[in-house]
Amino acid sequence: MIISDTNFAGLKILEPLVHGDDRGYFTESFKSLDFPEHNFIQDNESKSAKNVLRGLHFQLPPYAQTKLVRVISGEILDVVVDLRSDSQTFGTAFNIILSGDNKLQLLVPKGFAHGFLVLSDNAIVNYKVDAPYSPEHDSGILFNDPKLNINWGNIENVVLSPKDRQLPRLDPMAFQGIHW
Repeated sequence: MIISDTNFAGLKILEPLVHGDDRGYFTESFKSLDFPEHNFIQDNESKSAKNVLRGLHFQLPPYAQTKLVRVISGEILDVVVDLRSDSQTFGTAFNIILSGDNKLQLLVPKGFAHGFLVLSDNAIVNYKVDAPYSPEHDSGILFNDPKLNINWGNIENVVLSPKDRQLPRLDPMAFQGIHW
């Protein structure tokens, strides 16, 4: 596994080694020895159709989650926004194409909002988390907040949940003093 840093502290791109031949391929998608500081406790999986946009979601402490995101099939534009008020990249977005073909993964630390847009006909997304879901700590920010300046591409046919349509814009003051 090749683990690369990004210009966001703690945000990492993982590229598993893929061994393929005429029968198919084999890869190790996760090995706990690569992540001794994370205790992943649950795997989540979603299937979404083209143009579905999920996010931007996060959980507040003490249920904030580190996520290890990968795509099993299909292709997504994966987007995260740094919400750590003491970070040099606070309020800045990072995006990457994750697909079943490229097998890249994204390690998203606590303190980031996460979302994705499905680019293929459908996509199956799998992610590990290190804290349980807590409805009382569930939160998010509006995907198209102009302050975030996220280039989602063509989103005129975007499909959103009612919850995601109602998310608030980023309020920097709301994150002051939060210890992720």
